[in-house]
Amino acid sequence: MLRPPAPATSLIVSVILAAVLLGACGKNEQGKAAQAERPLLIAPEDVLTIKSDALASGPVINGSIQPERRADLRAEVSAIVLQVLKENGDAVKRGDLLVRLDDTAIRDSLTSSEEAARAASQTFEQSERQLQRLKTLRASGMASAQQLEDAEIRRNNAQSDLVAAKARSVQARQQLQRTEVRAPFDGIVSERKVSAGDTAQVGKELVKVIDPASMRFEGFVSADKVGEVKAGQVVHFRANGYAGQEFAGKVARVDPAANPTTRQVAVLVKFADGSQPRVAGLYAEGSVETGAVQGMTIPEAALVRNGDNAFAWRVKDGKLNKTPLTLGERDPRRGDVIVREGLAAGDKVVRNPVTTLKDGQAVELAAAPSPGAAASNDKVNGSSAGAAANATKGS
Repeated sequence: MLRPPAPATSLIVSVILAAVLLGACGKNEQGKAAQAERPLLIAPEDVLTIKSDALASGPVINGSIQPERRADLRAEVSAIVLQVLKENGDAVKRGDLLVRLDDTAIRDSLTSSEEAARAASQTFEQSERQLQRLKTLRASGMASAQQLEDAEIRRNNAQSDLVAAKARSVQARQQLQRTEVRAPFDGIVSERKVSAGDTAQVGKELVKVIDPASMRFEGFVSADKVGEVKAGQVVHFRANGYAGQEFAGKVARVDPAANPTTRQVAVLVKFADGSQPRVAGLYAEGSVETGAVQGMTIPEAALVRNGDNAFAWRVKDGKLNKTPLTLGERDPRRGDVIVREGLAAGDKVVRNPVTTLKDGQAVELAAAPSPGAAASNDKVNGSSAGAAANATKGS
């Protein structure tokens, strides 16, 4: 039979267990303390340096990018569409055939008018010869004045018929040319409106052609700010579809009349350099530079707002400092805000702060690894992982 352990033995076992537990607790506390003292590692791209900059001020302008050269090609004759030779986005040269209409009826009309002109020409020539003969006879007294006058009237009527017949022939030839719709300039087909088999009435839109090299910014400013806008002022704006790219232009013309519905004034802006969007109809927004304010600026993303208060996380002496800020004007074009108090030029702040940051928290700026070092680390990590896998398989 098994006997229970002696009291002395039980006491020894209890003491050993207590010592083991105390040692484990001590190690856990030391690990937590070491983890708490470990600094927060920040990458260089997560830190922003505050610097002095010129903040543009002026009226806000919004509108769209439109080509200066654009043509809405419409049907000038009523006919059936036989062929559409270009699609949306196709590049065209001046004179290229875009749409061909049915010319059967117009060609028949041209043939008829040419035959009528030929007959009228023969009639005129005959009446002219008859008039000249009567003039000769009249001079010798063998024709009366009434006969000469009648011959002259017939000659004049034949001449009028000839002129009318030629006009009808020219008109029919022009109508025949209008059955072929051609590009008026070098550009791109922006919109195709018809297909083969459609009936094109006079005035029906067929295709649109634009010149992508003639883009300009057609914007609007508020009527109460139009007094600040003048021709030649610089305009900076951004366009949808070109994220992160800023365009510059100059005011070319200010519309002398406001829109009766929106009470906004149209402003035409031409691009100042060769950099311009190649797509028409994009929404754009910017500001007219009527003045500039010099000061330190900070992006909106680096600010943390709490009601009416704003602050930033400054990195100084290896620690994070929650720094209250006094802000000034905001640039609607870039989203930067002037810092009146709280930061100085050269201060470093967290670019995109998160809610887990703490005031006084230790930070460490990580050095950007070189490509060779990164490849070496990947190789070492791969070797270590392979060795660990082999060790696991062996065990």
